[in-house]
Formats: sequence, C-alpha cells, structure tokens
Amino acid sequence: MKLRIIGNLAVAGSLLAALGAAKTPSNISYTDPQIAAKVAHEIRMYTRYTIWDNVNFRVQNGNVDLTGQVSQPYKKDDLQRIIDRVPGVTSVTNDLQVLPLSSMDDRLRSEIARAIYRDPVLSRYGAGPLPSIHIIVDNGHVTLEGVVSSETDRNIAGLRANGAGLSFGPVVNHLRVESGKSSS
Repeated sequence: MKLRIIGNLAVAGSLLAALGAAKTPSNISYTDPQIAAKVAHEIRMYTRYTIWDNVNFRVQNGNVDLTGQVSQPYKKDDLQRIIDRVPGVTSVTNDLQVLPLSSMDDRLRSEIARAIYRDPVLSRYGAGPLPSIHIIVDNGHVTLEGVVSSETDRNIAGLRANGAGLSFGPVVNHLRVESGKSSS
C-alpha cells in the first residue's frame, strides 16, 4: 500500500513538472524594453539595495550592461546572479564599482543623509522603502544620484550635502529633475 502511494506521488510530481515545462517554452522572445522593465524591477526588489548604492543598466539585444557603484562587494555578485536569471537576458556585463570599505566614508554618508533627509523640504524623498536620493561616497568624494521633482529640490540637496560633512572637495550633484515637472 505504501509503495503504491509513493508511486502515485512520483507520477503526479512528474506530470506537474512536465506541465510546468510545457507552460514556459524556451522559444519565447523578449524585446529589450521588456527585459529592461524586468531588470529594473529586480534591482528595485533587491533587499540590500540602499541609498548608498547607485545601479544603472542598459539593455541591447538581450545583453545587460550594469554600471554604477555598490557599497559592499557581495552586492556586485548578487546583482550579477539576479540579472542573469531574468528571462530574455543573454549575457551580463558587470561593470559595477565596489566602493572602498571605510569608516570615514560611512560616517560621511550618515552625516549627509541626516542633513538631506532631515531638511523639511527634502524629507519627503526619504519616505518609502528606497529613498530617491542616493549618496555615493568614494574615499571622501561625494556624489548625489537619483531623481527629485524640481530644480529647487536639486539645489537644496546639493547645499545640504556640501554643508554636512568633511568631504574632499565639493559635492558632485548628479540629481535629475523628474521629467514633466516644472521647477519651483
């Protein structure tokens, strides 16, 4: 009796596996915009992606080029693995830069984040699971990346970051103003 039940379960498992394989044929073709949407989603859903990271990508003929900076070495490897598994991706070129591990840089990141996200005008950018202003610190050199809704917000973020800590040189402000928004 036990052998019969085990045999039936094995047959049922095999049938389910065959049905799953039949529903996902390998000949499905994905366009670059479809792949890009899936890659963007996977990056946003990566639980270790923080305001200290800046990941960009480009998709061309199914090939994904990753660029930007990550604050920990394992993040570069994790993102490579995640993007490799996206349906339609044929290859991944991983040019992510791993930022130096430095307590001075960590302290500077925290000071700048407090200065930006405690500002009454900018505090709304800190809401949600992944704030839109990213703070990249590379051996004391600071760059702001991300998107804000107005030129005024962009300028205020730059001023707060410049006044927050002891960076080596002025803060580079690469914040982009959200398209379709007027400056205030």
